[in-house]
Amino acid sequence: MTKDTSSEKPKKLREEDIASPKGMRDILDKEYYAYQGFFEKAAEIASYYGFRPIETPILEREAVFTSSLGVGTDIRDKEMYTLKTKGGDHLVMRPEGTAGVMRAYLENGMQALPQPVMLYNYGPYFRHENPQRGRLRELRQFGLEILGTSKSIADATIIRAMTLILDEAGFKNLSVEINSIGDKECRSGFIRELTSYYKKQIDALCPNCKDRIRTNPLRLLDCKDARCQEIKIKAPTPIDSLCNDCRHHFKEVIEYLEEMGIPYHINKNLVRGIDYYTRTVFEIIEIDTAPPVEGAEVSTPLSLGGGGRYDLLAKSLGSKKDVPAVGGAIGVDRVIMSPSHKPINPRILKKPKVYFIQLGNEAKLKSFGIIEVLRKAHVPIAQSLSKDGLGQQLAIAERSGAPFTIIFGQKEALDNTIIARNMETRSQETVKLADLPDFVKHLKDELR
Repeated sequence: MTKDTSSEKPKKLREEDIASPKGMRDILDKEYYAYQGFFEKAAEIASYYGFRPIETPILEREAVFTSSLGVGTDIRDKEMYTLKTKGGDHLVMRPEGTAGVMRAYLENGMQALPQPVMLYNYGPYFRHENPQRGRLRELRQFGLEILGTSKSIADATIIRAMTLILDEAGFKNLSVEINSIGDKECRSGFIRELTSYYKKQIDALCPNCKDRIRTNPLRLLDCKDARCQEIKIKAPTPIDSLCNDCRHHFKEVIEYLEEMGIPYHINKNLVRGIDYYTRTVFEIIEIDTAPPVEGAEVSTPLSLGGGGRYDLLAKSLGSKKDVPAVGGAIGVDRVIMSPSHKPINPRILKKPKVYFIQLGNEAKLKSFGIIEVLRKAHVPIAQSLSKDGLGQQLAIAERSGAPFTIIFGQKEALDNTIIARNMETRSQETVKLADLPDFVKHLKDELR
């Protein structure tokens, strides 16, 4: 017999029962504007360099990532948020942006457009990893992608645009860690050499690297475990196994960086550990210019962004032809949380020029009409329509810093007028509602 639970009282929720999930958070007020300002500046720079916007779904089919990221990558094996819908679809909350952009490129027939196709995107991504400062489970990235060209100048364009965006956000001591991991022609020989070397050291390896030998050998060079560092120093590196075409491509990328005056360091162990990468891989870090403190632990530079070329990605998503492509993404949370970050005021943030005060029911009814006149004239306001007392609203007006106050009381509502007060001189004048648009034009001239 089924127990009737309809009369049971609902369980009383505790504060922790409804708290935001671990690694996810609310973004409020000044911090929200900091994110908004960064995005606007990044999108502006991207637009000047020829990129156009794209927004892909937060939910993608699981195969978009399981087929592209590669077995043995933390993102695929440990960090993806997956779900099964009532209809039986297997979906993923996107852990990164590149695979989704390539899927959109193929699905929307962008191959038929003039190539290359240059796109920028911004939004939240989700990874189930241990939350740290600047590394959250819900993270925000600004990404740039160039699809449809194998030219080295595309690699340089991505790096150039990303460093410019970071420079505008306050980061003045940037350096690019860069490497080439070859293509499908020369990488297979390197993988055999690397695997053979590590198998001879297998007893000394950390547990993760013992698995990587079998699942994702390139990630052996990405290991941070102290047990593997000495072994890694003597390991073969991909840059030493490049074919002539890959070597020439990498040389051209470096020449572009030198021509643009972008500081760089060739890091032979940089691989970024995702299967779809080929040739160029890079990370952008901030160099610590402060002199070292004796006895203090040397901190690892924080990567602000990174990316690389992904010429093999399209075929892993079912394309019959390769689509040469390159891209990169900036970790916006890391940028905003950094002490080097210089907040950029977004266009949406308008300092109020007028504080609007209303008094009485008749005035409240007509308030929106007055606010609309001000909005159409592009005069930002502050207001407290829910307040009633004059003294209380005047006190708020004083604290707001708005140079003018408009007072609209019961008498003004009947007379179809408003009182405009200059908060600095305390002078005021009565203006007919019919004349308000012309008065606002005059007011704007005074506010310039």
